[in-house]
Amino acid sequence: MRLHGHRLPTRALMYTLLLFFSLFYLIPMYVMLVTGFKSFDEVSLKTMWNLPTGLAFENFRAAYEKLSPHLYNSLRLVIPSAMISAMVGSVNGYVLTKWRFPGVGVLFPLILFGMFIPYQSVLIPLVQFMSWINLAGTIPGLALTHIIYGIPITTLIFRGYYAGIPTEMVEAARIDGASLIQTYINIFLPLSIPAFVVVLIWQFTASWNDFLFAVVLTNSANWPIMVALNNMAGSQIIAWNEQMAGSFLAALPTLIVYTVLGRYFLRGLMSGALKG
Repeated sequence: MRLHGHRLPTRALMYTLLLFFSLFYLIPMYVMLVTGFKSFDEVSLKTMWNLPTGLAFENFRAAYEKLSPHLYNSLRLVIPSAMISAMVGSVNGYVLTKWRFPGVGVLFPLILFGMFIPYQSVLIPLVQFMSWINLAGTIPGLALTHIIYGIPITTLIFRGYYAGIPTEMVEAARIDGASLIQTYINIFLPLSIPAFVVVLIWQFTASWNDFLFAVVLTNSANWPIMVALNNMAGSQIIAWNEQMAGSFLAALPTLIVYTVLGRYFLRGLMSGALKG
């Protein structure tokens, strides 16, 4: 009884702290929503915490009309970049953990080195390379950039996940006559769903929220939604109510992804997708 009584205050303190940090994290979302529902005359730093006197849905309508042409561009970007980098990372992780060959201990650190290359340091050669392969200003060129930049982190995640799968399964499949590719397709790929969920959510968020590569590598017709959101601001007067409404609409897909798939994301992390 004494132990149970001791746990109650500890649990209450933990939930109180979690509630506090949750509310603190949601403060920007609150300001974004209340400002998005205000009329232009109500927008002020002095009243930024106040609730709107009415619900100005026209802000969201105007923001959607400006952003909707670029929504398709973002979908064309995030779907291939997330899917392809996940598949490449899965194959890399499998090979680096279950196929021992000379130089494997050097190859993996070299792949991870790509995680630490700043975006700004490769912009000029990247633009030149995209021009050379005729992908400058296009969504495929931007998607290719995110695929390549995503390979190090996806390889790390899958390598950590596959390291927890017994090597004896590979040896047993080899005794049964299965090749390395057949072992991957028939055994490892079906077991990789938790790791794929983690990687796909990770890459989806990184590609969707990208601004630097997007503004440099695409033209106005191919702007993703984040670049279009930045260009909603006027040159003289910024309609903060429309800007906040647009910010909420631009963030909504990632909010939905994490709300719907958040528990699977955590399961993937707990099952070893980020260990190793």
